[in-house]
Amino acid sequence: GQAEMIIKVKEPIAEEYPLIKENQLLFTYFHFASGEELTHAMIARKAVCLAYETVELPSRALPLLIPMSEVAGRMAPQEGAKYLVKPAHVLVLGAGIVGTQAAKVAAGLGAQVTIMDINLNRLRELDDFMPKNVVTQYSNEYNIREAIKTADLIVGAVLIPGAKAPHLITRDMLKTMRPGTVV
Repeated sequence: GQAEMIIKVKEPIAEEYPLIKENQLLFTYFHFASGEELTHAMIARKAVCLAYETVELPSRALPLLIPMSEVAGRMAPQEGAKYLVKPAHVLVLGAGIVGTQAAKVAAGLGAQVTIMDINLNRLRELDDFMPKNVVTQYSNEYNIREAIKTADLIVGAVLIPGAKAPHLITRDMLKTMRPGTVV
């Protein structure tokens, strides 16, 4: 009730909304693009919200999101591997921090990895340092549609800063996946 600033790691939960005062500064990961209820609650409370995930350097890098993305990328293939019984075919959609970390870990676990992105320069960079069991591919609907047919694990790692992640796999595409594929 007295604080002018609240610093958190996770976004406020519904039980905390009534505790937030007008003009109180909240500094945390908000992910407003995927949380309409949270967005409306913060507007109603008239809070001043600073979202970690939107802090940008002049280079457009997201310095407060990078560490979280590294952790998420390293954890995704490890969590997915729990559901697999043999060396896997792993498809990583997005070649940023999360996707790169996911591809490295999956490759280290012995998987055959395909990492897709729309940034050809980034794919060329990855070709230079990724192990031989990682291949890069341009991300488009056709390539995704083909790759999911043989994927055992699919990691979604696309970031559009400040926006909700796009749905790159349609319901129609899900029908072509093998039974047991982990997404």
